[in-house]
Amino acid sequence: MKKWSFLALFVTAIAAAVFLHAQNKPLMNASSSPAGSPASDAAYCPPDDAKSACGLPSKVVIDMSNTTVQRTEAEWRARLTPEQFRVARQQGTEPPFRNAYWDSHEDGVFFCVGCDTPLFDSRHKFESGTGWPSYWQPLEKLFIGEERDVSWGMVRIEVHCKVCGSHLGHLFDDGPRPTGQRYCINSASLSFMSRADYDTWAARNSPGKSAQ
Repeated sequence: MKKWSFLALFVTAIAAAVFLHAQNKPLMNASSSPAGSPASDAAYCPPDDAKSACGLPSKVVIDMSNTTVQRTEAEWRARLTPEQFRVARQQGTEPPFRNAYWDSHEDGVFFCVGCDTPLFDSRHKFESGTGWPSYWQPLEKLFIGEERDVSWGMVRIEVHCKVCGSHLGHLFDDGPRPTGQRYCINSASLSFMSRADYDTWAARNSPGKSAQ
């Protein structure tokens, strides 16, 4: 089987597994609300600072009609912590250097807190100096949606989970090689799974397994 065909099957199987398990509770280590959060998102992110631009909230329209996982506002609030709901469902942001994964060096995979879709691999994580977890590429780009964000007098690329529409952060073109990209992501939009547990999860949800 050609490599691209296997990838398509694997992506389809992952999406199906996410849909089937969408009602489950979030994965381990989901970010909780940091103590002493500023009253305003803009208060701790100067608009003229290019590196901290991901710290400003978004004001984009995400087409939720095309998402696989859909819930009512009450269901989202029941699933997520207040901080997760504010960031993932209301396009907010979190304080730099005071969030769960900005300084994480564990080996594993980061999932969407809204639908348990695998989004980023720790092997693609790098130290951006911004105080938010940053990645030079997503685990699978098919799971990442992009919208042009012109809020706060600047032009940015908002990124969200295509499966459930949860806001993740922003994409910038000042990252390291080989892509030159920086996915600046909120920890509150992520949950973490260790490499060993992820390998087990991926094997269980591989195309061969899903066909049985």
